[in-house]
Amino acid sequence: MQSSVTLDDLPLNFQEVKKDLSPKEAVDEANRCLYCYDAPCTKACPTGINIPAFIKKIASENLKGSARVILDANPLGATCARVCPTEELCEGACVLNDISVPVMIGQLQRHATNWAIHHHQPLFKKGNPNGKKVAIIGSGPAGLSGARELARLGYEVTIFEAKEKAGGLNTYGIVPFRLPQEISLWEVEQVKQLGVEILTNTIFGEDIMVNEVMEDYDAVLLAIGMGKVPMLGIPGEELHGVYDAIQLIEEIKDGDITDRFIGKRAAVIGAGNTAIDAATCLKRMGASNVKIVYRRSESEMTAYASEYEFAKQEGVEFRWLTQPTEIIDDGNGNVGKLKCSRTKLGELDHSGRRSVKIIENSDFSMDVDIVVKAIGQTRHKKLIEELGLEHDQGIVKIDPVTHQTSNKKLFAAGDVVFGKGQGDAMVVSAVEQGKKAARAIHRHIQSSL
Repeated sequence: MQSSVTLDDLPLNFQEVKKDLSPKEAVDEANRCLYCYDAPCTKACPTGINIPAFIKKIASENLKGSARVILDANPLGATCARVCPTEELCEGACVLNDISVPVMIGQLQRHATNWAIHHHQPLFKKGNPNGKKVAIIGSGPAGLSGARELARLGYEVTIFEAKEKAGGLNTYGIVPFRLPQEISLWEVEQVKQLGVEILTNTIFGEDIMVNEVMEDYDAVLLAIGMGKVPMLGIPGEELHGVYDAIQLIEEIKDGDITDRFIGKRAAVIGAGNTAIDAATCLKRMGASNVKIVYRRSESEMTAYASEYEFAKQEGVEFRWLTQPTEIIDDGNGNVGKLKCSRTKLGELDHSGRRSVKIIENSDFSMDVDIVVKAIGQTRHKKLIEELGLEHDQGIVKIDPVTHQTSNKKLFAAGDVVFGKGQGDAMVVSAVEQGKKAARAIHRHIQSSL
């Protein structure tokens, strides 16, 4: 089946899926809020935004005040309004769930932060200089959040970022029809306006030496996130038409929207949010058929429920209990088929998840032109070990109170510490960790004066 999508359609396919509320819709929705005392929605927000307060300000048409409440607690509030699993967090805790439908907290947060984006008014000021310097490695959600807090506390902050643009996952790793790149870059600018220096195209350990940073700064915050998708470990991965989901989304997010996938048949390996993003991108790039292939069952998938529903609405198909075993050449060095085996789930293994067993003599193949790997991300173990930090397979160990690593001058936050039961890998969680790490750095430096 050929796709009906044409090259002219592609830019339109990458506009934001959700539409902004109109001013009247926002006020009407804000007036549904009960402004609960000790509000459960605020408790459910990892960054602790005073949700009734910002909604009440929308109801009174004080959008600047509303945006200030949001961004004071969450410097990446515009991004989180778009990508947070609100149905599991604030909206999931709304008391109106018991009698009606929850207040559209995410959409109201988006309405208020949109005002801030469009009106170019400074909401926060840099703190009085205290003469201390902090280096931050990585400009993703945790790094930017930490930098904003430290700048407001009077620190001279320098962020070292390996890529051309700052913003990390938000700039490069979330599909544009959920999060336009300009939203992330606006949040980067808000941090820079507080005097934070961001050095892009600067690889820590190569362009700037580890010992130089450790000696020149009073503290260092490690917020390097994670790396590329690991290899599947099956024959045929070298064929043309095999993609890393992270790199694919990065290319599309950076404007590489071409006709290369129109009419193609694709298989995405994995069932997390990145797999969903890759699959829906392929559909919007004109792929005629997209299947998500996952070795476990539907109940074990790690993607948000809202993302799963969105993928189904986009026409993505799902193949559960299916293990890829080989990518087969079409005879010209390109992907031609994906060979798979059926699986069954066993007992819980050491990771706390059910083990996967291949069913004998269950091999089959599917015709595909594209295979996208979306089975998680690698860790920056080499750099972590160069820093001499204690870690568990690349997950840096920190004190949960002080956020210090095994090197007391070096703190860590974000994806570099998430995993194995240590936090949740959400943008909003990384933002909160960055805030907490910044405050821990402040306490540490002040206690040594």
